[in-house]
Amino acid sequence: IVARQQMLLRWGPLVVPDGTSEKSGLGDELGAEEDFLYEEFRSSGHRFGQPGGGGGEQLAINELISDGSVVYAEALWDHVTMDIQELGFKAGDVIEVIDATNKEWWWGRIVESEGWFPASFVRGYIKQCRRRTDMFSEEQLRTIFGNIEDIYRFQRKFLKGLERRFNQDQPHLSEIGCCFLEHQTDFQIYSEYCNNHPNACVQLSRLMKVNKYVFFFEACRLLQRMIHISLDGFLLTPVQKICKYPLQLAELLKYTNPQHRDYQDVEAALDAMKNVARLINERKRRLENIDKIAQWQSSIEDWEGEDVLVRSSELIFSGEMTKLSQPQTKGQQRMFFLFDHQMVYCKKDLLRRDILYYKGRMDMDLMDVMDVEDGREKDFNISVKNGLKLRVRGSDEVHLLCTKKPEQKQRWIRAFAEERKQVHQDQETGFSLTEVQKKQAMVNAFRGHPAGKPKGQQPVTRPYCDFLLRQKHPSLPTALPQQQVFMLAEPKRKTTFWHNIGRLTPFKK
Repeated sequence: IVARQQMLLRWGPLVVPDGTSEKSGLGDELGAEEDFLYEEFRSSGHRFGQPGGGGGEQLAINELISDGSVVYAEALWDHVTMDIQELGFKAGDVIEVIDATNKEWWWGRIVESEGWFPASFVRGYIKQCRRRTDMFSEEQLRTIFGNIEDIYRFQRKFLKGLERRFNQDQPHLSEIGCCFLEHQTDFQIYSEYCNNHPNACVQLSRLMKVNKYVFFFEACRLLQRMIHISLDGFLLTPVQKICKYPLQLAELLKYTNPQHRDYQDVEAALDAMKNVARLINERKRRLENIDKIAQWQSSIEDWEGEDVLVRSSELIFSGEMTKLSQPQTKGQQRMFFLFDHQMVYCKKDLLRRDILYYKGRMDMDLMDVMDVEDGREKDFNISVKNGLKLRVRGSDEVHLLCTKKPEQKQRWIRAFAEERKQVHQDQETGFSLTEVQKKQAMVNAFRGHPAGKPKGQQPVTRPYCDFLLRQKHPSLPTALPQQQVFMLAEPKRKTTFWHNIGRLTPFKK
């Protein structure tokens, strides 16, 4: 009995993502089954029973079989037969359900073989939603489910690795730390899912205001024999899982003898998963910033060229400097905004100092930054103080920048170093914005700043741009929560106006 219980299948979503199994096509009969269950659930006030209780979902499946419909289940893992009457199969095999009268064991068929198999069979939300094109668009499905199918495929592979390393006879001798180390880069796929999750919640919240979607999702849950949790609760699971790995590994390390063969691997795995969690949090913060960057660009007058989000996703630093570029002989006061890969500079309006006009940008990927000693500068043949030079590699193009105070110059030198470090880290981790994310951020920003306003008419307020002009870029302790960091970064004003501006702060100081 114990051996059989250990061999019982754990089942996953019925339909594996397209292309992952040669037998994943379940036929048109599934669409009829979905419609039957949905219409029956919607037209009646009956609450189906819970899984394992012989409730209405099992009766519905039996009725489908009795009516001649074909019902399928798909295995998540291999099933090694313990009895001649049991049906053996491998993960991904599609089983035709012939008899479901027993609530624990069902009779099924694979090709020419028939036998009993565990009744814990489930159906997936995604496949059912895709069949209801009258209810869901592809864009909605991408928003709701994100890359959860990629996570599903990865977790199957990861679990098999854990099972190979797990010692069933003597669990304390298991060596699983290496599994996390082997897949530490694969865990980064959770970043995309976690970043998308807030959008999924918003989309679901909208749909759940319509009764037919409430009925549909509940019917899916019942057919899956899942516990009474709403879909948004299930979609939260991957977010919770990636956060739990460091806690679980820390607990495992605590009870692992330092002399154990797995101790060093578990210790390294703990550090690796902490890094994964930090990476995911950083990417989430970066994506939250892009809307603010787009909003900032929309507030700039006379913008030219490509959107800043085409190449950048992070504001590193900003401030006012005097700019001199050959063959100019007179300095110009400009506001500079240093992003990853580029630096944008603008001119302040003479009357409204909170309004900026776009004047140009510099490609930081091509620039060498040089400290300039106080005194006469040979390239420009002028006396400079608190100066920096930006020279385009392989070119005679040179820009001279000067700050008002020495400490401001040193802060800019650090900022330029931070920009190169950020670019290098993004290249190593593969971070980039998708075209959809860039486009959506710009669309949202320009909805708030409609184009085509009459010439000479100035916007009523530029709160975000105004904040950037006035911020002091304080050095903040990294251990503070983000909300506290934002509070510290607010300008010290007592008016409600300035308080509201401070709430818009998106950038890391």
